[in-house]
Amino acid sequence: MDLDRYELYELCVQAPEELVRQLVAIHGGTPRVLGEDFCGAAAISARWTRCVDGGRAIAVDSDQDALARIPKHDAIEIVAGDVVGDTDSSRHAADVIWAGNFSIGEWHTRSCLLKYLRHARARLGTGGPGGVFVCDLYGGESAFVTGSIDLEHPLPDGRVVVYTWEQRSADPLTGRVCNAIHFEVRRDGTVEQTVRDAFTYDWRLWSVPELRDALAEAGFATTEIYPRTPDAVDGEGAVYVQPLDEVDDSFDVIIAARTGS
Repeated sequence: MDLDRYELYELCVQAPEELVRQLVAIHGGTPRVLGEDFCGAAAISARWTRCVDGGRAIAVDSDQDALARIPKHDAIEIVAGDVVGDTDSSRHAADVIWAGNFSIGEWHTRSCLLKYLRHARARLGTGGPGGVFVCDLYGGESAFVTGSIDLEHPLPDGRVVVYTWEQRSADPLTGRVCNAIHFEVRRDGTVEQTVRDAFTYDWRLWSVPELRDALAEAGFATTEIYPRTPDAVDGEGAVYVQPLDEVDDSFDVIIAARTGS
């Protein structure tokens, strides 16, 4: 049976349960409401409602095809539209806002980035003390290098999914990059399914200092950098994280900004 692009994406790109536990650990308290901006098929929101006691999620995206895949769930509110224009700072308040898959790069100008971050800060400001905005970011010496990498992910039925990340173009003078994700499903070396350009992206790659400056200007009190994967996981699945003091020459990290309230 063929897998659709959203199933392939969740399998190869996302680790929803690990990420949810990491978001809770980064928050450091007992968050209840997640705002998943640019949510796609909302795999993180769905996992949040299963993993967090009393957890609710607000899943926001403008992609109707992706939103149509989200199962109806009393604990998930779906907002079909713009993450700024179609969310309300009080009605869609959250304890944690997650903007994953490098979607912070959807904002191509600093003015648009600031508008979004200020709106996110307002939503967290009414969501109880200790609100946290979290996003991911890649950068460093290889950030503007074009090319592709392949990773293999086994399926329980013996098939293997080859996931290809391609950076097609990159301009360090503007910070703009164009990327694509492709999938190939193989069994015993034979290709059974190919999905080219499953997802394509046109991003502005913000540097860590640029993003930190914008977060401060948007009203966040502090920012921290975390590794992509948790530092440790105990026998019960609890995640432990520590902010980074330095990163590698090329990096893929998580940035957390706290309201300080």
